[in-house]
Amino acid sequence: MMRKTSSRLLTATAAGVLSIGLLAGCTGEDDPAPEASVEASTEADAGDEAPAQDVTELSYAGEDGQTALDLLLVHDPEAEVSGEGEMAFVTAIKGHAAEDGAEFWAFYVDGEMAQVGAGSFETEDGQQIQWKLEEIE
Repeated sequence: MMRKTSSRLLTATAAGVLSIGLLAGCTGEDDPAPEASVEASTEADAGDEAPAQDVTELSYAGEDGQTALDLLLVHDPEAEVSGEGEMAFVTAIKGHAAEDGAEFWAFYVDGEMAQVGAGSFETEDGQQIQWKLEEIE
């Protein structure tokens, strides 16, 4: 049993290191990728599987003339969105879908919850855009 757990931990660690190495190797000197930070929580799955990482936050810098939604899709091309433009509603980021009726993806600008939709909010250089998975109360 100890060997099985140790080998799973080693496999998960190796996969993480490989992912970081691949991401670091994909950026070129001439065209650096925009910086973003991702916060993940580790939760144990039922059964014998290795712990899963659930992304609960994503942050990136604003850019003049770009909407918060445009930049989200740059940092996570797989993000799921329903609707378009001003009516866009983000339903999943980094593979983590908000639980219908219980959670939602909220976006913040410089630490304050935005008062408009991500598709209509034009960011500015120097602003900090942050997405957080929040519970519906």
